[in-house]
Amino acid sequence: MADPDAARALPESVAALGRLAGRIGLVAVVSGRPVAFLRAVLPETLFGGGAGLVLVGQHGLERLEGGRREVDPRVEPWRAAVAAAAREAEAELPDLVVERKGDIAVNLHWRTIPGRAAEAEALGWRLAGRHGLEALPMRMAVELRPPIPVDKGTVVEELAAGCHAALFAGDDHGDLAAFAALDRLVAGGRLDHAVRVAVRSGEAPMALLEAADHQVDGPTGLAALLARIADAASGSPHTGSPSPT
Repeated sequence: MADPDAARALPESVAALGRLAGRIGLVAVVSGRPVAFLRAVLPETLFGGGAGLVLVGQHGLERLEGGRREVDPRVEPWRAAVAAAAREAEAELPDLVVERKGDIAVNLHWRTIPGRAAEAEALGWRLAGRHGLEALPMRMAVELRPPIPVDKGTVVEELAAGCHAALFAGDDHGDLAAFAALDRLVAGGRLDHAVRVAVRSGEAPMALLEAADHQVDGPTGLAALLARIADAASGSPHTGSPSPT
């Protein structure tokens, strides 16, 4: 999607999350997007008033706790560097889509200028080095963020430790860390069963597809899978969504 802010969750996925939250232990949205974005696109009934859905944004650098946004305090010294990198990216390559993720990170997207992908990616790595930031590969983008040892893997390892079973679904490079975390939990005896689900698309990283236990076709396939899990949790059949592949 050319405009990152235009992304929305499918209504079927939102409905399935609503059926699951508070019913099967812990349900979380672990995203690279800011918590403010997640709050804006998901109904408050899912996470407000103790509804049960955990929201974690910015690959673990922020989360919603008790209705309040909590930011990793280690971010503070890097805010100026992130802002400078964003300004310089806009100046050096004006056609690039520069997505400011609050003042915590910035994504440089080249989906609208695919012919300049190599130039845009090189710019991202150069700016990361210039400002001491971490460069995280994304789908047709690179994210510049503080060099803090937090990612979707550390979040999943924290949330799923001690559970009987866990499932994680993702479609981007950053989700590989979550897959690896599930492996570590199972290998260490802190989790009995894990299912890694890759959401297929023309941009899904091959490494993610190869590491997955199960694949679904795009957001509609994931929505169908979530609906089937919600059916199993409630004991009621669901006929409104196709079976995932």
